[in-house]
Amino acid sequence: MKNFALTGVAGYIAPRHLQAIKDTGNNLVAAVDPHDSVGILDRYFPKTSFFTQFERYDRHVEMLRYKDPSQKVDYVSICSPNYLHDAHIRHALRIDADAICEKPLVLNPWNLDALEEMEKEYNRRVFNILQLRVHPSLVALREQIKSSNGKRAQVKLSYITSRGLWYHYSWKGEKQKSGGIATNIGIHFFDMLMWFFGKPEKSYVHVSEDDKIGGFLELEGADVTWYLSLDRNDLPNQAVENGQPTYRSITINGNEVEFSGGFTDLHTRVYEGILNGEGFGIADARPSIELVHGLRNAPVTNVGEKHPLIEGIKL
Repeated sequence: MKNFALTGVAGYIAPRHLQAIKDTGNNLVAAVDPHDSVGILDRYFPKTSFFTQFERYDRHVEMLRYKDPSQKVDYVSICSPNYLHDAHIRHALRIDADAICEKPLVLNPWNLDALEEMEKEYNRRVFNILQLRVHPSLVALREQIKSSNGKRAQVKLSYITSRGLWYHYSWKGEKQKSGGIATNIGIHFFDMLMWFFGKPEKSYVHVSEDDKIGGFLELEGADVTWYLSLDRNDLPNQAVENGQPTYRSITINGNEVEFSGGFTDLHTRVYEGILNGEGFGIADARPSIELVHGLRNAPVTNVGEKHPLIEGIKL
C-alpha cells in the first residue's frame, strides 16, 4: 500500500483522485486546501491529516518522512489551481515523492524543462492525468485512425460550456493563473486530437476574447477547425431548448465522435497505470502545453483570412 498526499482537496476535481486512491487500495495521509469545505474526506479517508496552510502541511509531510517511515508520502496528487501546479510538483519531488498532476501540467513550456532536470536530480517522476487517452471508445478510435489509409482527416471541434459571472472573478478568469480558455477548458481536447493525428504544423487564431477563442489548426494528419466558448449565447438552439448549459461536438470527416459515457473510472485507470510503472509523463504533456501557450499569445488573424473550414462555427 502506497501513501498519498493531496493538494487542492476542496476543489472540483479532487473527488476523482480520492476515488482513484481508494480504488487502487492506497491511503491518503495528508491533504491541504485554503478552503475547509472538505467533508468529502469522511467518505474516503476520514483519518487524513488536513491543513488549510500549505506551510503547516509541508512541515507535516516532512516530519512523516523522517520520523515515521511507514507514513512517508510516496505520491502527491495535485488538484490545486493551474498556476500552483509547477510549485506543487516541485514540492512533491523535494519530499522524495512522485507527482500526479491534473491538466495542465504547467502553464509555460519552459517550466517543463526545469521539471525534467528535477526528475533527474531527485530520481522521481512527474505524471499527468490524461484520462481521455484511456477512454475505451477513444482508444478504439485511435487504433482505427492509425490503421486507415492515411488520408488527411477533416475535424471540427466545438465546445461551449456556459459559465456565470463568478468565473471571471475567480482564478479561472485570470489568464496569468488559468492560462486562459484554450488552456483551462481546451487542453483536454487538444491533447486528444494530437494523440490521434500528430503534432501541429500550422496554427491560426481567428477570434480571441475573454470568454471565447477559436481558430484553425493543421496537424500532421488532420485539418482542425476549433471553437471554445464560455458564452451562453453561443449555445445551439437545441441545447438551449433542452436546458443544456454545455454543448460539445467533435466530428471527424463528418462523423460525430461519441464519448459521453465511460468517464466514471478513468482517473482510476490512469492511477493503475502509474502504479504499474506506466503513466503519462512530461514528454506526453509537452505538445499540448506548447500548443496552448502558443494560442494564448498568438495574434488574431483577420476574419477575412479565415480558413474555409471555419465556416459552420459560429464566431
